[in-house]
This record gives sequence, structure tokens and C-alpha cells, in this order.
Amino acid sequence: MYNLINEIYTRVNFGLRKDINSMAGKVTKDMGLIEIVQNHPEALEVFAKYGLGCIGCAAARFENLEAGAKVHGVDPDVMVDEINALIEANA
Repeated sequence: MYNLINEIYTRVNFGLRKDINSMAGKVTKDMGLIEIVQNHPEALEVFAKYGLGCIGCAAARFENLEAGAKVHGVDPDVMVDEINALIEANA
């Protein structure tokens, strides 16, 4: 029983941390492409810079930033850094 409770607690806390990062304006590579664009439209500038015009494609609905970047041969950490810098600059 303890293991089940611990597992639920861990999952809930992990989810809350992801939500807190999102609310704080931080983009992470595990966030969905659509989620990023909806919350931070300025990210489109970085997507365009690296040739990720996939926001309108079906894969954008379920793909995260890391997967999308890797498909296009781009380092996802570089994109995350650039998007977060844009968000801070526009804050």
C-alpha cells in the first residue's frame, strides 16, 4: 500500500512541477509544441529559425520540443535556451 501511495504522490508532484515551470514562463524540451506556441507565441520565431514549420502539421499535436528538434537535426537544449531568452526579453 505504501508503494502505491508513494507512486501517486510522486506522479502528482512531478505534474505540479511541470505546471509550475510552465506558469513561470519557462519552456522545457518535454513540453508539447502546441502548448509552447499557445503560451509563448514568440517561440515561433525560434521554430522558424531552425526550420520547424511543423506547427500546422499533425505531429505538432502530440510531439514535444525535443522530438521535433531532433527530427530536424537541431539541438533541443539550444532551442529551449533561445525560446526562454525571448520570453525573458519580452517580459
